Amino acid sequence: MRIAEQVTFGGSALDRAAHLRGKPDLTERPGAQTIVLWRGLILMQGDAAVRLPLDHPGVVGARLFLGLEGETPLFAVQVPDWDGAPDARDLGPGRAHTDPIAHPALPGTGFVDLRAVMARLSPRDAETAATARAMLEWHRLHGFCAACGSASVIDESGWRRVCPNCGRFHFPRTDPVVIMLVTHGNSVLLGRSPGWPDRMYSLLAGFVEPGETMEAAVRREVFEEAGVRCGDVGYLASQPWPFPSSLMLGCRAEALGRDITLDPVELEDALWLTREETAAALAGRHPVVAPARRGAIAHFLLSNWVADRLA
Repeated sequence: MRIAEQVTFGGSALDRAAHLRGKPDLTERPGAQTIVLWRGLILMQGDAAVRLPLDHPGVVGARLFLGLEGETPLFAVQVPDWDGAPDARDLGPGRAHTDPIAHPALPGTGFVDLRAVMARLSPRDAETAATARAMLEWHRLHGFCAACGSASVIDESGWRRVCPNCGRFHFPRTDPVVIMLVTHGNSVLLGRSPGWPDRMYSLLAGFVEPGETMEAAVRREVFEEAGVRCGDVGYLASQPWPFPSSLMLGCRAEALGRDITLDPVELEDALWLTREETAAALAGRHPVVAPARRGAIAHFLLSNWVADRLA
């Protein structure tokens, strides 16, 4: 496997078994299991995503078919609130990222933010959790037909919605985002957005616009945000990022100069770090810069650039 395919959420060869989607007997197959989410948080026990039998009393809600593990169907379920569940206003960044939330019917487990545990998950748990979170959030936000406004219904074991009024099909959304390892000689360009945690810097990133190539998006975003012109652009690696539905396209870009002109709406600061300074930041020893968390593609690209392992 290429290094580029070892990014978190990057795939575990799950058999998605698309030919089985919509089969009425899927949930009746022996040993069928589900992973469980609540408000986008994943049910964990230690460092593993919990798998429950479909007849477990805690499994309530629509079942999304993720694929097969051997011959065993694997589903995802988003359970509803329960008596005593935390209010949505209590699930801010601090709480959701640090404290497991217990469910009375699921002792010994807890719901946690996927971003807080992604670097500890097995490749299979990471892929299935990311898929489940992205799909369930899409269903939550797209309950009505974009053509006529009628309520749509889940179809194809969760992989599309259909409008019973006009018959339109609707498919899960994926938003392409370029994230750029912009280098000039032995230095890399990092930036921080307003409101980020203290010292946090990351690679520049932005959505690909309609009618735009990946390469054009890289050059446009870097110039818009930091005023830096780029020449050669290439693809390195990709990462599904289910917050809520992005596909991160990791790219390299060669800067034509080092002068920075910030767009203050997009960036609070941007700077150049040498390879050696970046290594210190990744090790937690830089006085100013703390990079993106482990598991994010920005951390993956930076650490492999420092080690000179990127193709």
